[in-house]
Amino acid sequence: MYLTAEDKQKLFKKHGKSEKDTGSTEGQIALFTHRIEHLSQHLKNNQKDFNTERSLVRLVGKRRSLLDYLMKKDIERYRAIVKELKLRK
Repeated sequence: MYLTAEDKQKLFKKHGKSEKDTGSTEGQIALFTHRIEHLSQHLKNNQKDFNTERSLVRLVGKRRSLLDYLMKKDIERYRAIVKELKLRK
């Protein structure tokens, strides 16, 4: 698999509160961003893989929903995660 348990723990430790805090908004956004990047690379090689394309669109929507939630709850945390993951240009 492209993402091992150790890699997930590192991801959650870096972006979440701890490596076991998998439910934090920042951790989930970081995980979705990693998965989106992986699926985007897959689609560059496999343009006709429509199931993956649909999954990618769903993931982007989920990440957007979490970002909207975080923006309403705490604008500083939102700005920090957007800057850290380089989501805006």
